[in-house]
Amino acid sequence: MAKEMSNRYVSIIIVTAGRKDYLEACLKSLKSQSHPDSEIIVIDNSVENIFYSGGLNRGIAKSKGDYILCLNDDVVLDSKFIEKALKGFEADEKIGMVSGKILRPDKVTIDSTGLFLTPWRTAKERGYNAKDKGQFDSEGYIFGVSGAAAFYRKVMLDNIKAGNDYFDSKFRMFYEDLDVAWRARNIGWKAYYVPGALAYHARGGTARRPEGIGKRFARRYLSDELYLNLIVNRYRTIIKNESLFKFIFYLPFTLIYDIFIWLVVILSRPILLIKILSGPPIKT
Repeated sequence: MAKEMSNRYVSIIIVTAGRKDYLEACLKSLKSQSHPDSEIIVIDNSVENIFYSGGLNRGIAKSKGDYILCLNDDVVLDSKFIEKALKGFEADEKIGMVSGKILRPDKVTIDSTGLFLTPWRTAKERGYNAKDKGQFDSEGYIFGVSGAAAFYRKVMLDNIKAGNDYFDSKFRMFYEDLDVAWRARNIGWKAYYVPGALAYHARGGTARRPEGIGKRFARRYLSDELYLNLIVNRYRTIIKNESLFKFIFYLPFTLIYDIFIWLVVILSRPILLIKILSGPPIKT
């Protein structure tokens, strides 16, 4: 089985905004991978901005691989990332998503060790901003995978595809990874974490203002447009994927979170409330 997996073809999709030297470092790390059978597809959003979800959809549509690795351009991979991450798919034939251990460029701070759904119905990167002390060095099942370095089985992506969309293009960016994970889990797919597959992510390198790269409380460093995406996409994800029973069960937690987040918006960015109230309704 392991020998068979080592020969599987991997398509790597990178969506870039063409900023700084992130793409160059990302590509350099891909060229040094120990797993040889792969293709690299770069979608340049600095030419035509179709956002992250649209860029991934375009790249996946062009891909030939049995496995699809979706990368932010501000990610650098360890030379054995693909080789080790592929082994995660062997644990169970229903594993459609694999995450490695994603650290910040300092190689000490954790960026993500798997994506989880909170009681507040938000996306949580396990270990986010904690120091890596080996506390997440055991393999195991997780809810989903971070969009920064998301490894998918192509059959799973085909299984959840809606029209031309693997990722919901209405999301543009933010929550698109949780939406994919939730949709896949709703029809029986699983996600798995492999700590030996290491990646390094300059969190916010292409989305935040420069002073916010790698900082906590990411929303503060987003443009109004992206901040609005972040808020609206959480509701889209819940509407699309939550069962009625769980919606009612988690409603008290959801309302607590909503009260908090809307107080923050009113106090810090009241213009967003005006835009939401005057804009088109959320489409599902």
